[in-house]
Amino acid sequence: MSERQKLHKSDLRGALNALSSEYRVFAPTGKAERQAFTLLEEKNIDDINLEGAPVLPPKELMFPRSETLFSIELGTNSVSQPGVPERSVLFGARPCDARSIDNLDSAFLDKEYTDSAYAAKRDSFSIISLACAGIPYRTCFCDGVGGGPYDETGSDVLLTETKDGDAWLLTIITEKGRAIEDIWQTAGLLRDAGKTSAVKKPECELKIAKDAGLSEKLKAAFEDEAWARFSEACIGCGTCSYICPTCYCFDIDMEVSGTEASEFRCWDCCMFSDYSRMAGGHNPRPTKKERLRNRYLHKLAYFDERYGKTLCVGCGRCISKCPAGLDIASVIEWGGTL
Repeated sequence: MSERQKLHKSDLRGALNALSSEYRVFAPTGKAERQAFTLLEEKNIDDINLEGAPVLPPKELMFPRSETLFSIELGTNSVSQPGVPERSVLFGARPCDARSIDNLDSAFLDKEYTDSAYAAKRDSFSIISLACAGIPYRTCFCDGVGGGPYDETGSDVLLTETKDGDAWLLTIITEKGRAIEDIWQTAGLLRDAGKTSAVKKPECELKIAKDAGLSEKLKAAFEDEAWARFSEACIGCGTCSYICPTCYCFDIDMEVSGTEASEFRCWDCCMFSDYSRMAGGHNPRPTKKERLRNRYLHKLAYFDERYGKTLCVGCGRCISKCPAGLDIASVIEWGGTL
């Protein structure tokens, strides 16, 4: 039992309109394969869909598929950068996706280097997550990799469905979340504060028992023949990386148009043969075995070694959408011990 404020589901449109007065609001809209995190406007606000989760994760809101880093006017050598992003809210992300943003924060904002392009967009974003009253998909395994259907990591506000299903309980996690609560409070949308029971936390259907020593065991199995077996079916399409909420490989290039030169970056994929090819032609990951091994080790070992947490958040997208049926859960279960 906990004493928290309620946002009734019947007030959803009002809540989104109230946020729109202060922020750009992104939320999942559309159905099935067309469900995506979309900028809400009057024309599509009724298309919001809070069932399941979009195939494409929300990472591109902070880490776009392609973005200009800076431009140079060739005649004057003056340099310009993109302007300050507008304040924005991501509404209706699942806890696994909110956790994925927290992992991207570690990659782009922690340690010795801060990525200014990412930091500018991340600072402008607040995240309102929707706890999973029921597990969306059979391939979800967030509770096997340190998360969970009610996980607060990465969220500013967590909405948890009440037992009778007609409202959400608010959990305010950060100061950004407090600002959102104030907007809804001012609009008269929060009521019935009191002790209210939420539904029982569900458990993922896909059971994964991640070993506490997985990182070290996988690194110790670097030369194991199992990597070749895991990679046999891989066709190198990169689907796993592009739909993954935590993959952040990118390429940087420059283009010239008229009197302006621009440096830009775009998503890349470590599963592509060109990704690790060096200027002289040498490729330290010449076959799909080395590339697949690197991807899984980054998710389950290298990131953990550097940041103290698993990069995989258990959203299950790569399992459900891989055309060759590859399964990161099977690598976790193997754990370098075959």
